[in-house]
Amino acid sequence: MQIRRFTLPTLGATAALGIVALTAGAASAHVSVSPDTTAAGSYAVLTFSMPHGCEGSPTTKVAIQMPEDVPQVTPTVNPNWTVEKVSEKLAEPLKDAHGNEITERVSQVVYTAKTPLADGYRDTLALSLQLPEKVGETLTFPVLQTCEKGETAWNETPAEGQDEEELENPAPALTVTEASAEGHHGGAAESDEKADDTATAKADAADDEGDGNGLAIGGLVAGIGGLALGGLALARSGKKA
Repeated sequence: MQIRRFTLPTLGATAALGIVALTAGAASAHVSVSPDTTAAGSYAVLTFSMPHGCEGSPTTKVAIQMPEDVPQVTPTVNPNWTVEKVSEKLAEPLKDAHGNEITERVSQVVYTAKTPLADGYRDTLALSLQLPEKVGETLTFPVLQTCEKGETAWNETPAEGQDEEELENPAPALTVTEASAEGHHGGAAESDEKADDTATAKADAADDEGDGNGLAIGGLVAGIGGLALGGLALARSGKKA
């Protein structure tokens, strides 16, 4: 009979792999947010994922709370859910990117399932919003997941130095990063520059066309003058004959 021996390092590696797998599984079981960009001041689409129900019970409603630094949000319509924006008055009015005064903010977005989302099935809900200009700021989006039986509040935030994976019900969050030169501001500047180049090219083409027309008209006048002189000379020759 062959006896297989396991050394301590092998057991340690196996245990480590098991811990990694459990950690990854726990993270994927949380309600999470996936932004398409985190650049400061940019317009981002945040996708929230619900991977399961409440201890086996189907999900009926998802309420996403907005950070105070995000006054406006545009929910994406999901055919499986109805959506409602809940607003509240601002203590002090704000100005949006276009200079318009904002007197209230969207405090939360509530999605209600037309048919309860069964446990073991996932769905996603997307929001469009402008990220604040504060680089390094962490935006937290607490979520209340309501089910046919019970509810789960995804609202825990890690303490200083604490790993988020240690939390049982962490709130979805993202950190605002520095915008690149090709970000939303750079893109606008580049568009303006291209527009200026196009206008200059059109002006140059118009000038060239004008010069060409002037030369053509001058040539035509000279030709007519030449014909007139030729006719006059011919007439004089006829009289002398």
